[in-house]
Amino acid sequence: MKRVVVGLSGGVDSSVAAYLLQQQGYEVIGLFMKNWHDDSVTISNECPWLEDSNDALLVAEKLGIPFQTVDLSKQYKEKIVDYMFNEYEKGRTPNPDVLCNREIKFDVFMKIALSLGADFVATGHYCRKFETEVYGKKVFQLITGVDNNKDQSYFLCQLSQKQLSKSLFPIGELRKPEVREIAAQMNLITAEKKDSQGLCFIGKVKLPEFLQQKLEKKEGLIVQIDPQDLIYIQNPTEFQSEEEKLAFESRTLFYEPNMGKVVGKHQGAHFFTIGQRKGLNVGGTKEPLFIIATNVETNTIYTGLGFEHPGLFKKALFIEKSEVHWIREDLAISNGETMLVMARIRYRQPLQKAILHQFESGMYVQFEEAQPAITEGQFVAWYLEDELVGSGVIS
Repeated sequence: MKRVVVGLSGGVDSSVAAYLLQQQGYEVIGLFMKNWHDDSVTISNECPWLEDSNDALLVAEKLGIPFQTVDLSKQYKEKIVDYMFNEYEKGRTPNPDVLCNREIKFDVFMKIALSLGADFVATGHYCRKFETEVYGKKVFQLITGVDNNKDQSYFLCQLSQKQLSKSLFPIGELRKPEVREIAAQMNLITAEKKDSQGLCFIGKVKLPEFLQQKLEKKEGLIVQIDPQDLIYIQNPTEFQSEEEKLAFESRTLFYEPNMGKVVGKHQGAHFFTIGQRKGLNVGGTKEPLFIIATNVETNTIYTGLGFEHPGLFKKALFIEKSEVHWIREDLAISNGETMLVMARIRYRQPLQKAILHQFESGMYVQFEEAQPAITEGQFVAWYLEDELVGSGVIS
C-alpha cells in the first residue's frame, strides 16, 4: 500500500484531498505545517494558525488518519519572509505563494514527508499531474485544474520534475462546489469554511500591514505623469537586431519628479507596487490613479490617470538567464530560438498570446498585446495549451 502525506491546512480543499486519497486506497497521514510564531509581528487578533491546526486535527480524526504538526517557522522565516522584506526594500514585488510552494511545501515539507516513508506528498491545489514519455524517459506534466475559476497551476510554476514526481493533486479534476459538497456529505468541519486570503500560511494577514511592522515609514511624494509626456513619444523605429528591439520594448522607464505634478504624499515607496490603485489616498480625480513606477532610492511614487495610461503598459518583459525555469526541461529552447506560448504574469490573469525569445543573456517574453502592470519580482508562467511548461522571475 502506497503511503501519502497530505499537507492538511485546515481548509476544505486539503480535507477533501485527504478523503479522496483514502478512497483510492492509499495509506494517508495528515501533516499540518506551522509556519509562523513571531509574536513581535502581529498577524491579527484571532490566532488563525491555532484555529486552522485544530480544524486539520478534527478532519484527521473524522477520517481516522494519523496527524501531526511540524514546525517550519524557522525555514519559513529564512526562505520566505526575509526574502520578501529584502525584495520590498529593493522596490521589487515578490510572490510569496509561488516561493512557498517551491521552497517550503515541495521542498522542506516534502523531505519531512519522505523521511516518514511516504511515497507521495499531496496538497489541495486545483491542478493536475499527467505522465508522458519522451525518448523512453518518463516526464511529468503540470496541467491546469478542471475548474477554470480556481486553477492554481500558476502557484506551482517553479516546481521541478523531481518535485512533481512525488506530488499528487487529488482535487484537480473537481470544481470547487463539488469539493464543498463532498466535505458536507462527510460532515467535515471545513465544509463551509471560507477560502483563506492573505499570505500563504501566515494566516489572514494583509500584506501592507505586515510590511509596515518591519519596514520603516518615510514620507515621500506622489507625482502624476501626463500621458502625453515626451517619455512615451521617443520611439526609435530602427533597431539593429531583434534583441535590441525586445530590450527596448521591455525597458524600465525612469521618471523624475520634475516631469509631473505633485498630487499627494505617501509613507514609503517600498509599500507600493506597480498597477496598484488602492491606498494612495489622493482624492478628486475623474478616473482612478494607478501607480506606474516607484523609486525606493528617492522614495517617490509615480502615478498615471485612468486604465489606459501608457505608463501602465509594456509589450515585453525580460528574465535573467539564471531565473529561467522549465518544468518540461525537454522543451527548453536554446539561444536564438523562439516558441509560441500562452502566458500570464499574475494569478487568475486570462492567458495571453506571447512569443518566448531565448538569448545568451536571458529570455524575453513578447506579448501580442501590451500588458498592464508588468511587475519586477513577480513570476511569468507560460503554457502550451493546458500544460504549464515553464516560468521565470520578471527582472
